[in-house]
Amino acid sequence: MTLNERGHTLADRLAAAAATLRIDVHSIAGARVLDCGVKAPGGLQAGLGLARACLADLADVTLVPGEFGPAVQVQTDHPVAACMASQYAGWQISVGKDFAMASGPMRAHYGKEELFAHLPGRESAPVAVGVLEARKLPTDEVIAYLTERLGLGAEKLTLLVAPTASLAGTVQVVARSVETCLHKLHELKFDLSTIFSGYGTAPLPPPAKDDLAAIGRTNDAILYGGRVNLWVRCDDEAIAAVGPKVPASASGDYGAPFAEIFARYNHDFYKIDPLLFSPGLVSFHNLASGRTSTFGKTDVSVLRRSFGL
Repeated sequence: MTLNERGHTLADRLAAAAATLRIDVHSIAGARVLDCGVKAPGGLQAGLGLARACLADLADVTLVPGEFGPAVQVQTDHPVAACMASQYAGWQISVGKDFAMASGPMRAHYGKEELFAHLPGRESAPVAVGVLEARKLPTDEVIAYLTERLGLGAEKLTLLVAPTASLAGTVQVVARSVETCLHKLHELKFDLSTIFSGYGTAPLPPPAKDDLAAIGRTNDAILYGGRVNLWVRCDDEAIAAVGPKVPASASGDYGAPFAEIFARYNHDFYKIDPLLFSPGLVSFHNLASGRTSTFGKTDVSVLRRSFGL
C-alpha cells in the first residue's frame, strides 16, 4: 500500500473507536476530520494514534517508563519513509487567518516540498491523510485549499487535528525524536539511505497551560531528553565526521529552555539556529563494522526548569 493508504486504514480504525478514544469524527466540506483534542478531550491513546498516523502507520509508538514519568517511544524499520516522507511537519497551511503545520502522508502525495527533490517518498495515492497541529478545526476554505493542491475529491481526504497543548497533541509532538534526528542528518548531508532502523525515546512533559508553553516543553523533551538509536550500514569514517554535529548540544543556542530561546528571538522560529532541533543523545550502531558510536548528552537540569519540577 501507499503511505496514504496505510494512513487511511489506520484512520478508519481510529474513527471506529472514536468513543473509546474520546475523539470526535466530523464531515467538513465533504472531508473526514478527526478531532483529537480541539473540542474533543482525546487522551493518551488518541495521541498514540495521532502519532502513528503521522508516521503512516510504519512505526510502533508506545508509552514506556521514563525519568519524569511516561516517555514516548518510537521504533521503525522504515525510518526515511515514516519520518521524512510522512511525519516531518514540512507543509505550512495558511489560508486567510487560518494557519497550521501539516504532517502525515498527504505530504508525499502533494510532493511539492523541496525535501522531496532530495529524498524518496513522492507517491500518487487514491486517498490522502494529514495531521494538523492547530487550535481550530479546518474550515471549508482550508479543505478546498488542500483538495485543490492534492488533486483529490474532499471525500478522499482525512485530517486528524489537535493543538500542541492538548494531551494527544503533546504525545504526537514528542513522538518526533527519530524524525528530528533524521532531518538534522539530512541537513548535514548524511546519506539517509544508509539508515536501516530507528528507535527513540523522549519524556512526556507535564501539561502546559497554553500552546506556547507546550511548544517549549515538547521541544525541550527532545532537545534535552531525547535519546535516539540508529542502525546504519556505512563507513565508520562517515559517522565520525557527522556524529559530533548531530546532537542538539552542537548548536550555539543549546543550554536554556526552549521558551527562553524562543523569546530571545521574539518568537520567530526562523531566527533560531536550525541545527538546534535534534535529540540530546544519538547512537549509531554500524551493521557493517559492528561498532557503536554515541554523541551528545541529556540535561536533566534544563528539563526540570522547563517542566516546572
